[in-house]
Amino acid sequence: MIDDLAKDVLHGRLRRDREALLWKLDGLSEYDARRPLTATGTNLLGLVKHMAEVEARYFGEVFDRPSPEGLPRWQDHDGSDHWAAEDETREQIVGFYRRTWKHADATISELPLDTAGHVPWWPDPRPNTTLFAVLVHVLGEINRHTGHADILREGVDGRTGMRSQYEQEVDEEARAAHRAKLERAARSAVFGSSHSA
Repeated sequence: MIDDLAKDVLHGRLRRDREALLWKLDGLSEYDARRPLTATGTNLLGLVKHMAEVEARYFGEVFDRPSPEGLPRWQDHDGSDHWAAEDETREQIVGFYRRTWKHADATISELPLDTAGHVPWWPDPRPNTTLFAVLVHVLGEINRHTGHADILREGVDGRTGMRSQYEQEVDEEARAAHRAKLERAARSAVFGSSHSA
């Protein structure tokens, strides 16, 4: 019974975070969805593409349930899952992610949490694992990347949050005042009150 509860909670969080990650693309131009937004090239559409491949591998290959999407061999990983090539459309990448959800959801629903899996890209002695451990690992991945996406999106147009129904209008004046207050506090902490103005 506790296994069913744990699986339901973890799977529910995964579903929630998937939608939050996709929402970060909502309303963006093709350029803003794809362009590198950090010094290392992190971009919003690339985060979605990466998570699609993460779920396809972890809920597919690890449990001998290969993704029907035809992934490159994990040994040939070259970082191309972190960005969208010129000939890849947003619709293709989002479609791939949504199809991956169905495959991953079937694995999660059909297998018990203690089902043995093997992650060949994890170093010894840890490649042998369970569905429970993989669920926790993938949740960590999606939480991390959804956090990245939230900050990236804020930098593009100021939009923040996890769900559209909780989104508030951007109040530039209030944000500027808040940021200025934090800047004053930081300067005061480092330089003393004489340099806080």
